[in-house]
Amino acid sequence: MAFERVLTRNVGRAEARTVKGYRESGGYDALAKALRMPPEEIIEEVKRSGLRGRGGAGFPCGLKWSFVPRGTDKPKYLVCNADESEPGTFKDRLLIEQDPHQLIEGCAICCVAVGAATCYIYIRGEYTYPARVLDEAIRDAYAQGILGDSVMGSGFKLDMVVHRGAGAYICGEETGMLESLEGRRGQPRVKPPFPAVVGAFGCPTVINNVETLCNVPHILLRGADWFKSIGTDERNTGPKLFAVSGHVERPGTYELPIGVTFDELLEVCGGMYKGRELKAFIPGGASAAMMPASQRGIRMDFDTLAKAGSMLGSAAVIVMDETVCLVRAAARLAKFFAHESCGQCTPCREGTNWLALILKRIEHGHGLPGDTDLLLSVGRHTGGNSLCALGDAAQGPVLSLVRSFREEVERHIAEGRCPLPAKPFFEQGATA
Repeated sequence: MAFERVLTRNVGRAEARTVKGYRESGGYDALAKALRMPPEEIIEEVKRSGLRGRGGAGFPCGLKWSFVPRGTDKPKYLVCNADESEPGTFKDRLLIEQDPHQLIEGCAICCVAVGAATCYIYIRGEYTYPARVLDEAIRDAYAQGILGDSVMGSGFKLDMVVHRGAGAYICGEETGMLESLEGRRGQPRVKPPFPAVVGAFGCPTVINNVETLCNVPHILLRGADWFKSIGTDERNTGPKLFAVSGHVERPGTYELPIGVTFDELLEVCGGMYKGRELKAFIPGGASAAMMPASQRGIRMDFDTLAKAGSMLGSAAVIVMDETVCLVRAAARLAKFFAHESCGQCTPCREGTNWLALILKRIEHGHGLPGDTDLLLSVGRHTGGNSLCALGDAAQGPVLSLVRSFREEVERHIAEGRCPLPAKPFFEQGATA
């Protein structure tokens, strides 16, 4: 598929990791422009572009910025969410490792727009190398006058700090992240108040994902209309990174227009592994509902996937072929969410563990009559009743398993074993 790469245009250019190399490709021109603009105009341009959060929720970015109060004496903060912890999700790592100044520039423009003098980049604890790349890039930016007491000689003060988490999934939830940033156990806060008004250290705070912020310099330089010209419609605009894993010939991170169909994405990835048949796919990370092969023509955008009962989420696409036991796959995901529940609220603490236990006994041939309906009941009482979105995330793969593959679940229970022939996920010697 012919498409001009935007976010990944510097991937493979080692020189782009330095301020000098980044500026050779037009880097920091957008920040220079932002420093000459009234903050309200920056926010309005981002609003007009239709940019929605790329971390999972899909909330309009410019609208979120506009919630930050202007007439306050409190300091304001930007927290960049680089806590990429969900299974199958690895797109932000590429942006950080290959083009760290693109992220720094996006963060700086956001800070100019909302009047924040401090930016924290909260990065997943296991991302040791990406954190080192960011640290080096930030040091370079300070040395070249991009950050510090007078950003590019404008008089605008901005400090940027990389904060490493300790590897807890729940710290990817925005208020759990703030708790962790402030030195406490990473557990979600009750909302409202929302972070835009009461966030880090009790002050107004914008929280945006890495990919979201990387889009901002391009919007300022090329305009909202250019950004809106890419995608499905006015609510689903711009380029999108898809992190593809599973049974495809070439797994990896691909940049394509948002709204590309799943089949088109699959073609870019070289098709199904060894020409096998597609059985199911997860379009938006481990928390998204599984979709059957019959939905392979669906558009990969926020609203189309939501109408189909799933979500774009982080666009971590997990592809599963005919050899995959979906009960086993759902059991692994349920175990992950049960392990990562912070335990603060009862529906999530108890519900996620129940889902994992029921699926485990079905997978191991000890399923009971009625377990299929029990999964539905527990899933529905877990999602929508928990303090944060983790309970919703845990129910996604389980409810979709029953909804789309009920016969496979009930055969496991009736036969007391997996009805599929035993085959390795990948053939021995495969390099995928």
